[in-house]
Amino acid sequence: MRDLKKIFNPKSIAIIGAKDKENSVGSGLMKNALKGKSRVYAVNPNREKILGIKCFPSVKSIPGFVDLAIIAVPASIVPLVVKECSEKKVGAMIIVSAGFSENGSRGKILQKRIIEIAKRAGIPLLGPNCLGVLGPKNGLNASFAPSLPKPGGIAFISQSGAIIDSLIDCNENYGFSGLVSYGNEADLSLTDFIEWFGFDKETKVIALYLEGILEGRRFMEVCKRVSKNKPILVIKAGKSKQVQNAVSTHTGSLAGNYQIYQAAFKQSGVHEAETLEELFDVAKALSWQPRIKNGIAIITNGGGCGVLGADYCQELGVKLSKITEENLRKLDKVMHPAFSRSNPLDIIGDALSYRYKAGIDTLLSQRNVNGILVIQTSQIMTESEKNAKIVIEASKKYPRKAIVACFMGGKIAGLGINILEKNYIPNYSDPKRAVRALKGLIK
Repeated sequence: MRDLKKIFNPKSIAIIGAKDKENSVGSGLMKNALKGKSRVYAVNPNREKILGIKCFPSVKSIPGFVDLAIIAVPASIVPLVVKECSEKKVGAMIIVSAGFSENGSRGKILQKRIIEIAKRAGIPLLGPNCLGVLGPKNGLNASFAPSLPKPGGIAFISQSGAIIDSLIDCNENYGFSGLVSYGNEADLSLTDFIEWFGFDKETKVIALYLEGILEGRRFMEVCKRVSKNKPILVIKAGKSKQVQNAVSTHTGSLAGNYQIYQAAFKQSGVHEAETLEELFDVAKALSWQPRIKNGIAIITNGGGCGVLGADYCQELGVKLSKITEENLRKLDKVMHPAFSRSNPLDIIGDALSYRYKAGIDTLLSQRNVNGILVIQTSQIMTESEKNAKIVIEASKKYPRKAIVACFMGGKIAGLGINILEKNYIPNYSDPKRAVRALKGLIK
């Protein structure tokens, strides 16, 4: 396994190509690095100071050791900078500059040159043509991403930096152990990072966005090993022949035949998502909830939503467990006379929180119910906050059973949703999203 400590936990960072021009990559890299815990050096031969930090003419003129060099200079200058970094014996390099193998034969020659230098020096190199890396737990933003997301259990490794940017800027409550934009994979590859996060204690699930794989056999071997202990999810872009050229001009990789990728994912224990929404819906559930055997229950105060949930369960192969006669008799004592007496358990639209409590406790007490989907529609009498607290109590009482919520609506539902997600109960706005998340939790 490659040692990536200098990338994810650098004590010192040199920004080569640092700038003070607003909205430039060099300025963004400086601002992000200065917010972290690492010592930051600015490198620019044309400036004396940047953002109040002394500027050095080259990385070689920096006193002391440099753990991580982030390179943001024109592609034609990159080989010289990499050579200086190798002479300085920096710990690792990230090249955010574009204009390499994704940019034709001249770019391929440049990329080959920088790799030869880096490999001779034994320095791990990420990129080129990448966003960089983010480590939310230790405050590391070695990238030009707009901000640092909150820490959590998802590791996201992406061939596209723009997807990471957009993900960080969305309103969803994801938490990350690390985010990596790996670009052209000139040295460090997708597989190196899968292996690294496979051993990382903070990482609960690994999510991938990829267009092509450079080392298929090693990818499969590593994924087979890692997926035995940590789930790996993937969204594959470049499926159709019509977009093959777009893939090669994006990161210089070859997308290849999609059916081959599907077979490789299946053999390696990698689960494929159809959309980015699905990728992160399932990833969030896996980072917050236990893996379970098949067999779940649905409780709802809206019959139509329960029926939709049941439809999606059948479509996705999620089994609905039968409620025992003994438990139905218990529920008869507390429920509205018109409650469904079946799974999905419809506790009727006027349900107050005591009905949710009775239903959730009863369903989770059954041996053949391994998880539950709690659906709440917003009626005038709905007690969203109380319902959320009941769900949290149930998760503590039954820690080995998975709970996923679908609190639907805006103002009324929002009061409960905030409580749920602060306590690691994933909530989804639509029953299908919730059922897909539950499906992802099934071993």
